[in-house]
Amino acid sequence: MQAKPAHHGKSASTDQQVRQILSSVSDTNQAHPYSGRPDLKTLQTTLSSPISCRGIALHSGINVDLEMLPAKADTGIRFQRSDYPGSPSFPARYDRIIDTKLSTVVACENDPSLRVATIEHLMAALHALEIDNALIRVSGPELPVLDGSADAFAFLIRCAGTAVLEKPRRVIEILRNVRAEGSNGAFAELRPAQRGLSLAISLNFEAGAIGSQRYAMQLDPQRFLEEISFCRTFVNRKDIEYLQSIGLARGGSLDNAVVVDGDNILNPAGLKIEREFARHKLLDAIGDLYCCGHRLKAGFIGHKSGHKINNELLHTVFSDRRNWRFEPEAAVAPVRNSRRTRVAA
Repeated sequence: MQAKPAHHGKSASTDQQVRQILSSVSDTNQAHPYSGRPDLKTLQTTLSSPISCRGIALHSGINVDLEMLPAKADTGIRFQRSDYPGSPSFPARYDRIIDTKLSTVVACENDPSLRVATIEHLMAALHALEIDNALIRVSGPELPVLDGSADAFAFLIRCAGTAVLEKPRRVIEILRNVRAEGSNGAFAELRPAQRGLSLAISLNFEAGAIGSQRYAMQLDPQRFLEEISFCRTFVNRKDIEYLQSIGLARGGSLDNAVVVDGDNILNPAGLKIEREFARHKLLDAIGDLYCCGHRLKAGFIGHKSGHKINNELLHTVFSDRRNWRFEPEAAVAPVRNSRRTRVAA
């Protein structure tokens, strides 16, 4: 989630820049080997046990309770409003996204008042840690922002553990280049790939503290935890007063966002890592792309992209059946025991 981004930089990257970004995924950001069981790559997963937390919502400023629950195979990621007893759950899917201005907001198809905002950081953690099925219950219209990154969500998922289900995982393979474009040269694109999901982001801000940055990686659980998960949302100081004047950003603070003022970072501790801004935009893309409903075999490139363009990209992909297919299922042996990966709480 990024509060009111202001992309006022130079025009779009050229095709040569795009090729350089793609090259950086394969040449300079080799994925770490993943040591998990092979069946995790071919069978669906869920959480081993329920887990919950409480935190403040970024825009409303209210405290909300979050529960993450195991779910059956082929459930996907679904949300439910626990403050409306008996209300239906609804899928975290691109065609259920109703707003992308300040965050990714999902809603129930039959009752748009049942909505949940700021889902992208949790979706990124579920995507990267390879959770296919889960029910997310929240006691308000927005997820807790926690520290403004996906790190706490990833911690909760690892504490809950992962259970392997006896149902093959379906992976969406992109068959040809698909592109969505925005203003000021912004774009997002999905391309065919040999394996998994690779991502590359470039951005350009007038604020000197951000400037021009790019980051690229192959999506992998270990790399996500080491390089991306802890990178925080960011906002320009000049935008905060406007957001608060319209009743938003009431829960925002230097504890859950990086605040930029020209050449300066206002957070006393500064940034957590170099290129934290580009890394966070990559985190957002990982979350937004998981709203396709499945894992992807594709290459993603974004330039000055955000939630709106990411969602438009998925609409464009699924508007034409020639753009994609489900990857042929691999032959897998049935699994009798759950894999439980936990960390000390």
